[in-house]
Amino acid sequence: MSDQIAMSIDPNVDPYGSLGITRNTDGSITRPQIPRPFFITIPDNNSSVFMKDLVINPAKDMWARIVIPREVLNSETKLPLVVYFHGGGFVMAATIDTPILQKFYATLAVEIPAIIVSIDYRYAPENQLPAAYDDCVESLYWIKNTPNELLKKHADLSKCFLLGTSAGGNIAYHVGLRVAEVSECLKPLEIKGLILHHAFFGGNERTKSELRLVRDKILPLNVCDIMWELGLPIGSDRDHLYCNPMVEIRSNENLFDQMKIQGCKILVIDCDGDPLIDRQIEVSKMLKEKGVQVVDCFSEGGFHGCEFFDDMKLKDMALVVKEFVRA
Repeated sequence: MSDQIAMSIDPNVDPYGSLGITRNTDGSITRPQIPRPFFITIPDNNSSVFMKDLVINPAKDMWARIVIPREVLNSETKLPLVVYFHGGGFVMAATIDTPILQKFYATLAVEIPAIIVSIDYRYAPENQLPAAYDDCVESLYWIKNTPNELLKKHADLSKCFLLGTSAGGNIAYHVGLRVAEVSECLKPLEIKGLILHHAFFGGNERTKSELRLVRDKILPLNVCDIMWELGLPIGSDRDHLYCNPMVEIRSNENLFDQMKIQGCKILVIDCDGDPLIDRQIEVSKMLKEKGVQVVDCFSEGGFHGCEFFDDMKLKDMALVVKEFVRA
């Protein structure tokens, strides 16, 4: 799988290989066949969670994985719903079945506790932005209209949170803004908050943290630039609003009006070992100045996506998210 390839290749030496793709001499991109999720229906009975995979849109090869704390299966308990958008810089062919995501799902589902619905979406450059945003908005309408009995029985649709890691954090932000404008159409699904976990934002001007960690082992600057080149609409630079949220925040005084009216709050999570930390701090500060309810959690050390590899950091993150969701 491409996630395993990426883990074994130094992105500073072979940035395209680290993304699981090859750049051809004519500028085109070749990638191995995008892995289809392993279709789960009956998981290990010893697991703390029950998982089930469902098709959202076969034409787009869009899937969802539902993750439910096993202890609530035989009860009438309804839990908050957390819709999760995975990372990958819009380019890496991660899926809902990517191995490092499984413990992440289970920990959050049990610790919050909540129903997690993880969403697959289309990748760039085959489908450049806003394709991923479109797919993830579509997934929310799918959840609203789903006949799935597990979600009907156990998910409190009136308490929905959008959580995304890296590119998924970028998606959660932009999808949150979109659906705030059509909130009545989504009911009974109601978005109560956005959780931006190491969100993948950028810009033409380099930040101090990006320059300090220019050759970072996880997310070096050259890889960020390639992902934005492949992910953004053709002809766009990194000050496009999909990449640099500050451009639209500064230019549109009414950008967050609907979110504020609906009481939607935002949690921003990052660490100072992430090259993107300065962008998270800047966005968080500006959101507060615009009157948005913001909680930020900036920790020392770590690295981009460290919670996937450090159980203690994942536990700490789960507690922060729990407090945010339950507040």
